Amino acid sequence: MSDSYAINHTILGGDMQAMEITLEAGQEVIAEAATLLMMEDGITFTARMTDGTEATGMGAFLAVAKRAASGTGVFLTHFLNESSSAKKVSFSANKPGKIRQLSLSEWGGRIVAEHGSFLCASMGTQLDASFTKRLRSGIFGGTGLILQEFKGDGTLFVHCCGSIIERELHDEIIKCEPGAIVAFHPDIDYSIERAGNLKTMVFGGEGLFLATLRGTGKVIMQSLPWSRVVSHIVAEAGAK
Repeated sequence: MSDSYAINHTILGGDMQAMEITLEAGQEVIAEAATLLMMEDGITFTARMTDGTEATGMGAFLAVAKRAASGTGVFLTHFLNESSSAKKVSFSANKPGKIRQLSLSEWGGRIVAEHGSFLCASMGTQLDASFTKRLRSGIFGGTGLILQEFKGDGTLFVHCCGSIIERELHDEIIKCEPGAIVAFHPDIDYSIERAGNLKTMVFGGEGLFLATLRGTGKVIMQSLPWSRVVSHIVAEAGAK
C-alpha cells in the first residue's frame, strides 16, 4: 500500500467507539456524510460527488448513481489538512458499536459491504455498488439487493453495531440474519433466501428471510443488527 494511503489513527472507547485520525500536511480522507465528530483548525472539508479516483465523464456519473443506490449517498465529504503540520480529525457512527480497520490490499483490492457500514477511508479507495447475483432473492428478501463495493489499495473503516464477529470460510456455507452482515470477500456468493416453510416463518419467531454466504474468504458480522434494535423499540412503544 502506498505511504500516502496509510492512515495514522486511534480507536477511541470500548463499546461505543469513535476514531481519531492524524492527517499529515496535505493528506486527505473521505468520509460518509454526517460522521464528523471533531476536527482541528487547519483541516478543511468539502462535499463532492466523487471519491477522488480517476473516473471522469459518464463513468463518474454512473459511479455516483450506483453509489447513491447502494445507500452511501450522492455526496462524500473530503477532509484535507491544508496546514503545514499534523492535525487531527475524529469520526463516529450514528449507532453504538465498534470500528474495524480493513486494508484493501489484504483483501485482494476489493471488499463488499452492507450499506450503512461505511465510516471513512483513505484516498485511493473507490466506492461503488455491487448487485446480488440472485436478483429475485434480493427483491423478495427486502434487503441486500444492492451492496457497497470498495476497490483500490487504500484503508477502509467500517462500523459494526454491537460486537465484531469474524469468520474465515473454506468452501463453506453459513446462514444468518441479513442485517448481521457487515463485509465479506467478493469471491463469496451472497444471496437472500426464504427461511423455512410458512409455519416456521409464522410461529418460529424468526425473520422471513436469511442471508446465505457460500464459498471461501473472510466475513465480518455484527452481533446486534440495528434493524433488530429499531424493531424492538417500535414494538415496545406500541405496547404502551
